[in-house]
Amino acid sequence: MGVFERYLSLWVGLSIVVGILLGQWAPGVFGQIAQLEYAHVNLLVALLIWLMIYPMMLQIDFSAVKNVGKKPKGLLLTLVVNWLIKPFTMATLGWLFFRVLFAPWVDAATAGEYIAGMILLGVAPCTAMVFVWSQLTRGDANYTLVQVSVNNLIMMFAFAPLAALLLGINAIQVPWNTLLLSVLLYVVLPLGAGIITRKLWTQAQEKRAQPLAVSYLAQRCKPWSILGLLATVVLLFGLQAPTILANPLVIGLIAIPLLLQTYGIFALAYWLAKRMKLPHTIAAPACMIGTSNFFELAVAVAIGVFGLHSGAALATVVGVLVEVPVMLSLVWFANHTRDYFATDE
Repeated sequence: MGVFERYLSLWVGLSIVVGILLGQWAPGVFGQIAQLEYAHVNLLVALLIWLMIYPMMLQIDFSAVKNVGKKPKGLLLTLVVNWLIKPFTMATLGWLFFRVLFAPWVDAATAGEYIAGMILLGVAPCTAMVFVWSQLTRGDANYTLVQVSVNNLIMMFAFAPLAALLLGINAIQVPWNTLLLSVLLYVVLPLGAGIITRKLWTQAQEKRAQPLAVSYLAQRCKPWSILGLLATVVLLFGLQAPTILANPLVIGLIAIPLLLQTYGIFALAYWLAKRMKLPHTIAAPACMIGTSNFFELAVAVAIGVFGLHSGAALATVVGVLVEVPVMLSLVWFANHTRDYFATDE
Protein backbone atom coordinates (compact mmCIF):
# COMPACT_ATOMS: atom_id res chain seq x y z
CA MET A 1 0.00 0.00 0.00
CA GLY A 2 1.39 3.38 -1.01
CA VAL A 3 1.67 6.48 1.15
CA PHE A 4 -1.53 7.99 -0.22
CA GLU A 5 -3.61 4.86 0.37
CA ARG A 6 -2.18 4.24 3.85
CA TYR A 7 -2.89 7.80 4.99
CA LEU A 8 -6.01 8.38 2.90
CA SER A 9 -8.10 9.26 5.96
CA LEU A 10 -5.54 11.94 6.87
CA TRP A 11 -5.70 13.47 3.40
CA VAL A 12 -9.50 13.32 3.48
CA GLY A 13 -9.50 14.99 6.92
CA LEU A 14 -7.24 17.79 5.67
CA SER A 15 -9.45 18.21 2.59
CA ILE A 16 -12.48 18.52 4.87
CA VAL A 17 -10.80 21.34 6.80
CA VAL A 18 -9.73 23.09 3.59
CA GLY A 19 -13.22 22.73 2.14
CA ILE A 20 -14.91 24.22 5.22
CA LEU A 21 -12.46 27.13 5.34
CA LEU A 22 -12.89 27.88 1.64
CA GLY A 23 -16.67 27.53 1.97
CA GLN A 24 -16.66 30.25 4.61
CA TRP A 25 -14.13 32.43 2.78
CA ALA A 26 -15.55 32.25 -0.76
CA PRO A 27 -19.14 30.93 -0.68
CA GLY A 28 -19.92 32.61 -3.97
CA VAL A 29 -17.37 30.50 -5.84
CA PHE A 30 -18.95 27.29 -4.58
CA GLY A 31 -22.38 28.63 -5.48
CA GLN A 32 -21.23 29.16 -9.06
CA ILE A 33 -19.76 25.68 -9.22
CA ALA A 34 -23.06 24.23 -7.99
CA GLN A 35 -24.80 25.83 -10.98
CA LEU A 36 -22.61 24.04 -13.55
CA GLU A 37 -25.28 21.44 -14.26
CA TYR A 38 -26.70 19.68 -17.28
CA ALA A 39 -29.57 17.17 -16.92
CA HIS A 40 -29.17 17.22 -13.11
CA VAL A 41 -25.47 16.28 -13.44
CA ASN A 42 -22.86 18.70 -12.14
CA LEU A 43 -20.20 18.84 -14.84
CA LEU A 44 -17.23 19.49 -12.54
CA VAL A 45 -18.26 16.72 -10.17
CA ALA A 46 -18.75 14.34 -13.10
CA LEU A 47 -15.17 15.08 -14.22
CA LEU A 48 -13.79 14.51 -10.72
CA ILE A 49 -15.75 11.27 -10.30
CA TRP A 50 -14.39 9.97 -13.58
CA LEU A 51 -10.88 10.80 -12.37
CA MET A 52 -11.64 8.64 -9.34
CA ILE A 53 -13.32 5.70 -11.01
CA TYR A 54 -11.57 5.22 -14.36
CA PRO A 55 -8.16 4.10 -12.95
CA MET A 56 -9.99 1.55 -10.81
CA MET A 57 -11.88 0.13 -13.76
CA LEU A 58 -8.57 -0.50 -15.54
CA GLN A 59 -7.91 -3.22 -12.96
CA ILE A 60 -11.06 -5.18 -13.82
CA ASP A 61 -10.43 -8.05 -16.22
CA PHE A 62 -13.71 -9.63 -17.27
CA SER A 63 -11.87 -12.54 -18.87
CA ALA A 64 -11.41 -13.71 -15.27
CA VAL A 65 -15.16 -14.43 -15.08
CA LYS A 66 -14.55 -17.69 -16.96
CA ASN A 67 -13.00 -18.98 -13.73
CA VAL A 68 -16.21 -18.36 -11.79
CA GLY A 69 -16.78 -22.09 -11.30
CA LYS A 70 -13.51 -22.56 -9.43
CA LYS A 71 -13.75 -22.49 -5.63
CA PRO A 72 -17.43 -21.41 -5.69
CA LYS A 73 -17.90 -21.20 -1.92
CA GLY A 74 -15.81 -18.04 -1.56
CA LEU A 75 -17.68 -16.34 -4.38
CA LEU A 76 -21.02 -17.42 -2.89
CA LEU A 77 -20.05 -15.84 0.44
CA THR A 78 -19.13 -12.57 -1.25
CA LEU A 79 -22.34 -12.39 -3.26
CA VAL A 80 -24.61 -13.26 -0.33
CA VAL A 81 -23.02 -10.66 1.94
CA ASN A 82 -22.86 -7.96 -0.75
CA TRP A 83 -26.35 -8.29 -2.17
CA LEU A 84 -28.55 -10.12 0.36
CA ILE A 85 -27.25 -8.92 3.73
CA LYS A 86 -25.18 -5.74 3.68
CA PRO A 87 -27.64 -3.37 1.90
CA PHE A 88 -30.45 -4.31 4.27
CA THR A 89 -28.40 -4.03 7.46
CA MET A 90 -27.14 -0.60 6.34
CA ALA A 91 -30.69 0.59 5.68
CA THR A 92 -31.84 -0.80 9.04
CA LEU A 93 -29.02 0.90 10.96
CA GLY A 94 -29.70 4.17 9.14
CA TRP A 95 -33.37 4.03 10.13
CA LEU A 96 -32.60 2.99 13.74
CA PHE A 97 -30.11 5.77 14.38
CA PHE A 98 -31.60 8.67 12.45
CA ARG A 99 -35.31 7.95 12.86
CA VAL A 100 -35.12 6.74 16.47
CA LEU A 101 -31.90 7.23 18.46
CA PHE A 102 -30.73 10.52 16.91
CA ALA A 103 -34.21 11.89 16.18
CA PRO A 104 -33.99 14.60 18.90
CA TRP A 105 -30.90 16.12 17.23
CA VAL A 106 -31.65 15.68 13.50
CA ASP A 107 -34.76 16.98 11.73
CA ALA A 108 -36.78 14.46 9.72
CA ALA A 109 -35.84 15.77 6.25
CA THR A 110 -32.12 15.81 6.99
CA ALA A 111 -32.34 12.40 8.65
CA GLY A 112 -33.83 11.02 5.44
CA GLU A 113 -30.90 12.34 3.45
CA TYR A 114 -28.36 10.79 5.83
CA ILE A 115 -30.18 7.46 5.56
CA ALA A 116 -30.13 7.77 1.77
CA GLY A 117 -26.36 8.31 1.78
CA MET A 118 -25.87 5.26 3.99
CA ILE A 119 -28.06 3.15 1.71
CA LEU A 120 -26.05 4.20 -1.35
CA LEU A 121 -22.88 3.12 0.45
CA GLY A 122 -24.48 -0.18 1.39
CA VAL A 123 -25.50 -1.13 -2.15
CA ALA A 124 -22.10 -0.26 -3.68
CA PRO A 125 -19.65 -3.13 -2.99
CA CYS A 126 -15.93 -2.40 -3.16
CA THR A 127 -14.28 -2.42 -6.58
CA ALA A 128 -10.66 -1.32 -6.39
CA MET A 129 -9.40 -0.91 -2.83
CA VAL A 130 -10.18 -4.57 -2.21
CA PHE A 131 -7.12 -5.45 -4.29
CA VAL A 132 -5.08 -3.60 -1.66
CA TRP A 133 -6.83 -5.39 1.21
CA SER A 134 -6.33 -8.74 -0.53
CA GLN A 135 -2.63 -8.08 -0.99
CA LEU A 136 -2.18 -7.01 2.65
CA THR A 137 -3.83 -10.23 3.86
CA ARG A 138 -1.87 -12.39 1.39
CA GLY A 139 -5.06 -13.35 -0.39
CA ASP A 140 -5.34 -15.22 -3.66
CA ALA A 141 -4.94 -12.36 -6.17
CA ASN A 142 -6.45 -14.25 -9.13
CA TYR A 143 -9.48 -15.30 -7.12
CA THR A 144 -9.96 -11.76 -5.81
CA LEU A 145 -10.06 -10.60 -9.43
CA VAL A 146 -12.81 -13.13 -10.16
CA GLN A 147 -14.84 -11.94 -7.17
CA VAL A 148 -14.50 -8.26 -8.07
CA SER A 149 -15.28 -8.84 -11.76
CA VAL A 150 -18.45 -10.80 -10.97
CA ASN A 151 -19.51 -8.11 -8.49
CA ASN A 152 -19.12 -5.43 -11.14
CA LEU A 153 -21.25 -7.36 -13.59
CA ILE A 154 -23.99 -7.71 -10.99
CA MET A 155 -23.69 -4.07 -9.94
CA MET A 156 -24.54 -2.86 -13.45
CA PHE A 157 -27.98 -4.46 -13.15
CA ALA A 158 -28.67 -4.66 -9.40
CA PHE A 159 -27.45 -1.32 -8.04
CA ALA A 160 -30.29 0.89 -9.27
CA PRO A 161 -33.23 -1.46 -8.44
CA LEU A 162 -31.84 -2.29 -4.99
CA ALA A 163 -31.10 1.34 -4.17
CA ALA A 164 -34.58 2.38 -5.31
CA LEU A 165 -36.18 -0.42 -3.26
CA LEU A 166 -34.41 0.46 -0.01
CA LEU A 167 -34.85 4.20 -0.48
CA GLY A 168 -38.54 3.64 -1.18
CA ILE A 169 -38.96 1.50 1.94
CA ASN A 170 -37.56 4.42 3.92
CA ALA A 171 -40.04 6.78 2.25
CA ILE A 172 -37.32 8.53 0.25
CA GLN A 173 -38.50 9.35 -3.24
CA VAL A 174 -35.98 8.82 -6.04
CA PRO A 175 -36.34 9.87 -9.70
CA TRP A 176 -35.61 6.67 -11.61
CA ASN A 177 -34.24 8.49 -14.65
CA THR A 178 -31.61 10.27 -12.52
CA LEU A 179 -30.66 7.05 -10.73
CA LEU A 180 -30.27 5.14 -14.00
CA LEU A 181 -28.31 8.01 -15.55
CA SER A 182 -25.93 7.92 -12.60
CA VAL A 183 -25.38 4.18 -13.05
CA LEU A 184 -24.75 4.72 -16.76
CA LEU A 185 -22.30 7.56 -16.15
CA TYR A 186 -20.41 6.10 -13.22
CA VAL A 187 -20.58 2.32 -13.69
CA VAL A 188 -21.34 1.29 -17.26
CA LEU A 189 -19.33 3.90 -19.15
CA PRO A 190 -16.20 3.73 -16.93
CA LEU A 191 -16.29 -0.06 -17.16
CA GLY A 192 -16.57 0.16 -20.93
CA ALA A 193 -13.74 2.67 -21.07
CA GLY A 194 -11.61 0.40 -18.89
CA ILE A 195 -12.26 -2.61 -21.14
CA ILE A 196 -11.38 -0.67 -24.29
CA THR A 197 -8.26 0.79 -22.69
CA ARG A 198 -7.08 -2.65 -21.54
CA LYS A 199 -7.55 -4.04 -25.05
CA LEU A 200 -5.74 -1.16 -26.77
CA TRP A 201 -2.93 -1.18 -24.21
CA THR A 202 -2.44 -4.95 -24.57
CA GLN A 203 -2.35 -4.69 -28.36
CA ALA A 204 0.18 -1.87 -28.22
CA GLN A 205 2.40 -3.72 -25.75
CA GLU A 206 2.52 -6.82 -27.94
CA LYS A 207 4.69 -4.83 -30.35
CA ARG A 208 7.24 -3.88 -27.68
CA ALA A 209 10.35 -5.84 -26.82
CA GLN A 210 9.59 -5.42 -23.11
CA PRO A 211 5.80 -5.18 -22.79
CA LEU A 212 4.25 -3.51 -19.76
CA ALA A 213 1.23 -4.98 -17.99
CA VAL A 214 -2.06 -3.12 -17.64
CA SER A 215 -1.33 -2.90 -13.91
CA TYR A 216 1.54 -0.53 -14.77
CA LEU A 217 -0.90 1.83 -16.52
CA ALA A 218 -3.34 1.58 -13.59
CA GLN A 219 -0.57 2.53 -11.16
CA ARG A 220 0.38 5.53 -13.29
CA CYS A 221 -3.24 6.70 -13.28
CA LYS A 222 -3.79 6.15 -9.55
CA PRO A 223 -2.60 9.64 -8.45
CA TRP A 224 -5.35 11.16 -10.61
CA SER A 225 -7.90 8.99 -8.82
CA ILE A 226 -6.77 10.25 -5.42
CA LEU A 227 -6.68 13.84 -6.70
CA GLY A 228 -10.27 13.50 -7.94
CA LEU A 229 -11.40 12.12 -4.59
CA LEU A 230 -9.74 14.86 -2.52
CA ALA A 231 -10.99 17.61 -4.83
CA THR A 232 -14.53 16.22 -4.53
CA VAL A 233 -14.23 16.23 -0.73
CA VAL A 234 -13.07 19.87 -0.76
CA LEU A 235 -15.98 20.79 -3.01
CA LEU A 236 -18.60 18.96 -0.94
CA PHE A 237 -17.47 20.35 2.39
CA GLY A 238 -17.13 23.82 0.91
CA LEU A 239 -20.79 23.63 -0.03
CA GLN A 240 -21.74 22.05 3.32
CA ALA A 241 -19.67 24.50 5.43
CA PRO A 242 -22.60 26.51 6.88
CA THR A 243 -24.48 23.33 7.87
CA ILE A 244 -21.43 21.68 9.46
CA LEU A 245 -20.39 24.78 11.40
CA ALA A 246 -23.93 25.16 12.69
CA ASN A 247 -23.91 21.51 13.84
CA PRO A 248 -20.30 20.28 14.14
CA LEU A 249 -21.34 16.97 15.72
CA VAL A 250 -23.04 15.83 12.53
CA ILE A 251 -19.96 13.99 11.21
CA GLY A 252 -19.74 11.97 14.42
CA LEU A 253 -23.44 11.13 14.29
CA ILE A 254 -23.06 9.76 10.75
CA ALA A 255 -19.85 7.88 11.59
CA ILE A 256 -21.35 5.86 14.47
CA PRO A 257 -23.76 3.67 12.43
CA LEU A 258 -21.20 3.38 9.64
CA LEU A 259 -18.64 1.98 12.09
CA LEU A 260 -21.16 -0.48 13.53
CA GLN A 261 -22.11 -1.60 10.03
CA THR A 262 -18.52 -2.16 8.93
CA TYR A 263 -17.37 -4.13 11.97
CA GLY A 264 -20.66 -6.03 12.18
CA ILE A 265 -20.63 -7.14 8.55
CA PHE A 266 -17.00 -8.23 8.79
CA ALA A 267 -17.70 -10.26 11.94
CA LEU A 268 -20.63 -12.01 10.27
CA ALA A 269 -18.73 -12.69 7.04
CA TYR A 270 -15.66 -13.94 8.89
CA TRP A 271 -17.77 -16.28 11.01
CA LEU A 272 -19.51 -17.62 7.90
CA ALA A 273 -16.14 -18.12 6.18
CA LYS A 274 -14.95 -20.13 9.14
CA ARG A 275 -18.12 -22.25 9.16
CA MET A 276 -17.73 -22.82 5.40
CA LYS A 277 -14.13 -24.00 6.01
CA LEU A 278 -12.67 -21.59 3.47
CA PRO A 279 -8.89 -21.25 3.32
CA HIS A 280 -7.59 -17.93 4.61
CA THR A 281 -6.39 -16.86 1.14
CA ILE A 282 -10.03 -16.96 0.02
CA ALA A 283 -11.79 -16.05 3.28
CA ALA A 284 -9.94 -12.80 4.02
CA PRO A 285 -10.46 -11.12 0.60
CA ALA A 286 -14.06 -12.38 0.44
CA CYS A 287 -14.82 -10.75 3.79
CA MET A 288 -13.00 -7.56 2.79
CA ILE A 289 -15.10 -7.28 -0.39
CA GLY A 290 -18.26 -7.79 1.62
CA THR A 291 -17.22 -5.20 4.21
CA SER A 292 -15.80 -2.27 2.23
CA ASN A 293 -17.69 0.06 -0.11
CA PHE A 294 -17.35 1.50 -3.60
CA PHE A 295 -17.58 4.93 -2.01
CA GLU A 296 -16.68 6.76 -5.23
CA LEU A 297 -19.87 5.47 -6.85
CA ALA A 298 -21.93 6.25 -3.73
CA VAL A 299 -20.62 9.83 -3.69
CA ALA A 300 -21.39 10.28 -7.38
CA VAL A 301 -24.95 8.91 -7.16
CA ALA A 302 -25.70 10.87 -3.98
CA ILE A 303 -24.69 14.09 -5.72
CA GLY A 304 -26.59 13.22 -8.91
CA VAL A 305 -29.81 12.18 -7.16
CA PHE A 306 -29.91 14.43 -4.09
CA GLY A 307 -27.61 17.34 -4.99
CA LEU A 308 -24.27 18.78 -3.96
CA HIS A 309 -25.69 20.40 -0.81
CA SER A 310 -27.49 17.28 0.38
CA GLY A 311 -27.03 15.31 3.56
CA ALA A 312 -26.80 12.20 1.38
CA ALA A 313 -23.64 13.52 -0.26
CA LEU A 314 -22.20 14.42 3.13
CA ALA A 315 -22.93 10.93 4.51
CA THR A 316 -21.12 9.22 1.64
CA VAL A 317 -18.03 11.39 2.18
CA VAL A 318 -18.02 10.52 5.88
CA GLY A 319 -17.97 6.93 4.65
CA VAL A 320 -14.67 7.70 2.91
CA LEU A 321 -13.29 9.23 6.10
CA VAL A 322 -13.95 6.19 8.30
CA GLU A 323 -13.38 3.35 5.83
CA VAL A 324 -9.60 3.28 5.45
CA PRO A 325 -8.60 3.19 9.15
CA VAL A 326 -11.35 0.69 9.88
CA MET A 327 -10.31 -1.58 7.00
CA LEU A 328 -6.67 -1.41 8.10
CA SER A 329 -7.73 -2.55 11.56
CA LEU A 330 -9.60 -5.47 9.96
CA VAL A 331 -6.53 -6.35 7.89
CA TRP A 332 -4.55 -6.52 11.14
CA PHE A 333 -7.19 -8.76 12.71
CA ALA A 334 -7.36 -11.05 9.67
CA ASN A 335 -3.59 -11.46 9.61
CA HIS A 336 -3.47 -12.29 13.31
CA THR A 337 -6.19 -14.95 12.99
CA ARG A 338 -4.73 -16.69 9.94
CA ASP A 339 -4.12 -19.89 11.91
CA TYR A 340 -7.85 -20.24 12.58
CA PHE A 341 -8.42 -21.12 8.92
CA ALA A 342 -7.35 -23.93 6.63
CA THR A 343 -4.35 -23.33 4.38
CA ASP A 344 -5.90 -24.93 1.30
CA GLU A 345 -9.07 -26.62 0.11
